[in-house]
Amino acid sequence: MDFATFLVQCLNAVQYGLLLFLVASGLTLIFGIMGVINLAHGSFYMIGAYLAFSLAPVFGGAFLPTLAAGLVLAVIFGYLLEWLFISYLYERDHLQQVLMTYGLILVFEELRSILVGNDVHGVPVPGWLSGSIQLGDLMAYPVYRLVISGVCLAVAALLYFVIARTRLGMMVRAGGSNREMVQSLGIDIKFLYRVVFAAGVALAVLAGMIAAPVSSVYPGMGAQVLIVCFVVVVIGGIGSVRGAFLAALLVGIVDTFGKVLFPQVAGITIYLLMAAILLWRPEGLFRQG
Repeated sequence: MDFATFLVQCLNAVQYGLLLFLVASGLTLIFGIMGVINLAHGSFYMIGAYLAFSLAPVFGGAFLPTLAAGLVLAVIFGYLLEWLFISYLYERDHLQQVLMTYGLILVFEELRSILVGNDVHGVPVPGWLSGSIQLGDLMAYPVYRLVISGVCLAVAALLYFVIARTRLGMMVRAGGSNREMVQSLGIDIKFLYRVVFAAGVALAVLAGMIAAPVSSVYPGMGAQVLIVCFVVVVIGGIGSVRGAFLAALLVGIVDTFGKVLFPQVAGITIYLLMAAILLWRPEGLFRQG
């Protein structure tokens, strides 16, 4: 492997890892803060990809308005979904949470089939981001993939700031640690949980929208990313955003280079990574926070 190929694979690994972080950060917030095992989280990623496909013609292919409209719809959708369904799961056991959220997967897949169909669709890369950067004499790297990494890093920084440095983040962390205490202080925990769930949905939808031009849009795409994101959450530590960030990068690197160097066993490399880390730190890389 020459240096240019190695550099391309490193960029691919980082971009994939950062995209996983966007989805996994929402999942770890919902799981760690609200205590809900949300199997439907991968469907939000799928919904984001289909929103990118469906909204692009409405805005004439303009990338930023499409992204903004999709995020607004995602926040509204997440808020309503928590109010109508998820809010009834906090006092239920994990089996009922799994059954409810699995049922939501079936509903989302059927609605997707009715509204959009079962074909594979493509979303064009925005024209102003369609260039590439030359790496060596024979290889080039798409600018859009670098933009994906930049967007993910910006969201990661914003998420860390909100959780660690703001009053809202303090309330979210307190609500995850002791729901009854937060309620006794006069904080509306129901509204707070709806905000957290809506934010988690928006993060997954954003990941699906920005990934659509490079991965295409197809039925069942949420199921694949969900499994990997649960691996990221377990490795990073349930409820830890910084743990999800580091774990997502590790998974991206192991998965990308595993497919290049060890293609015969590439499918199990991230699970071997998870097993090794859990043997070393059963609670994951970081505690909640």
